[in-house]
Amino acid sequence: MLHVVFFEPRIPGNTGNAIRLAAATGATLHLVEPLGFVMDEPRLKRAGLDYHDLAHVVVHPDLDACLAALAPARVFAFTTHTERRYTDVEYRDGDALMFGPEPTGLPPEALAHPAVTDLLRIPMQPGRRSLNLTNAASTAVYEAWRQLGFPGGI
Repeated sequence: MLHVVFFEPRIPGNTGNAIRLAAATGATLHLVEPLGFVMDEPRLKRAGLDYHDLAHVVVHPDLDACLAALAPARVFAFTTHTERRYTDVEYRDGDALMFGPEPTGLPPEALAHPAVTDLLRIPMQPGRRSLNLTNAASTAVYEAWRQLGFPGGI
């Protein structure tokens, strides 16, 4: 099972889409507080459609609590501030993929957290800041899941 970590997500629609991603892939979605919305937000529910009951979502009070709960998992933090690509990793069952909020991304203290295994980037055309949060998470999750042989997938 893969883990997707959204650090302090702010946009309910993105998190709703991530709930659908978790349900579709069997990943666990970890949300690190503070959240920019309440979990019963209508936009969150609408974006997640009827997948809420099919996804495993865990809310953590802070990054330390989240990473402690994931230990000893490898944690890959996604950022535009590195050269290593997400396709350069041989993913393993139990790996965690961590993403920061739009529009700022992960803050320096999260990127430097001792539990973070490595920093990864998703290539883009020059002059582009970032992908949509859930699009980035989907890109990375499907690559990791593909490498693992799509366990549980049909």
